[in-house]
Amino acid sequence: MAGTVSFFAIVYIIIVNSSILADAGIPQEAGIIATILASAAGCFIMAFWGKAPLIIAPGMGINAMFTYTLVQGMGLTWQQALAVSMMSGICFLAISLTSLVEKLREAIPSSLQEAISVGIGLMLVLIGLHKGGVILPDPASVIAVQSFADPGVIVTLVTLALTCILYMRKVPGNLLLSIFGGTLLAFLFGVKPSATTGFDGFSWSSYGEVFGQLSVKGLPVSTLIVSVFSLTLVIVFENVGLINAQLNMSGKQERFKRAMQATSFSVFLSGFFGTSPTVSTVEAAAGISAGGKTGWTSAFTGILFLCSLVAMPVITLVPDQAVAPILIFIGGLMMPSIRSISFESMEKGLPAFFIIAFIPLMHSIVDGIAIGFISYALFHIAVGKWREVKPLFYLISLLFVLHFVLQAI
Repeated sequence: MAGTVSFFAIVYIIIVNSSILADAGIPQEAGIIATILASAAGCFIMAFWGKAPLIIAPGMGINAMFTYTLVQGMGLTWQQALAVSMMSGICFLAISLTSLVEKLREAIPSSLQEAISVGIGLMLVLIGLHKGGVILPDPASVIAVQSFADPGVIVTLVTLALTCILYMRKVPGNLLLSIFGGTLLAFLFGVKPSATTGFDGFSWSSYGEVFGQLSVKGLPVSTLIVSVFSLTLVIVFENVGLINAQLNMSGKQERFKRAMQATSFSVFLSGFFGTSPTVSTVEAAAGISAGGKTGWTSAFTGILFLCSLVAMPVITLVPDQAVAPILIFIGGLMMPSIRSISFESMEKGLPAFFIIAFIPLMHSIVDGIAIGFISYALFHIAVGKWREVKPLFYLISLLFVLHFVLQAI
């Protein structure tokens, strides 16, 4: 049940990721197959090695970095970008196989770890409100509220109320029942699913032109180094924050190192499958809230990903308005972490606030974390409390500064 909830919360990635990959030059049909296979493989690796209820799929934000920064911005071909993804996976895997990965988590102050959980929760709320059509970005990039008379908004809000009530009443399978109820309600209100691709069948021949086609031929060494460094930094710290928060949520903190190893290996494989790097997704929180505690959640989600190769017409019957309330609700469940943050010491409270605010507002987990980390180090130096911060944390903060510098070049 938890695996099914996770799948319906993340299934949109099949359409969205393939569309973003198409902007990099990868045929959309091949991108759909690559997304499905990479996600299924990642979920199975997480299930049987990580043994945690986390869901692996191409990361939103990282796929944009793959297409719009590496390919369109830095001039890499998609084949070269896939090679960069594979190399970043090797770097990530090397880190996860050493004690460094645990030291990274230990170096992060507890206030910032809790802030990451809250920030991710708010990002889930924002994603849910967008998917449900409650808020829409207007041409001036200002968030505009949709009319509450809109049928889609009504379906989203009623389904959200249903989700909360079923959960509070502790009804078995509450989140999955909410998705089914929202789908039925959308049908009654005439709200149609938005995930239409015009994809009538899989062309495995087109996928053959993408699978294993990574190459560094013609790529300058300096560009390769900058690309791999930037992508590795983003992947590592996005996953450190996500995995730590979700394992805390599921009560499986001891699975951190194994979960990081499983995720890193899936990043390595994503380059061969022909897609942007995979991550542990924020939507895994939906399955955890539905009762997911073990790797069986991930395994079942992986099975459903494989089934989607032939079941796309059925999957797309579930409208965004039926899934969005789940994301909003899960965001609410992640809010109690804020109670563990002390705002009395401003050098600790303000960086935590920056993470909480900037992750959803910048729509980037990594950028939000980076600003929080940099400000935490800076403020402790400014008030003469620099000895309270671990040396490794200063190094991490400097790497984030370098990350922003490289983005600006």
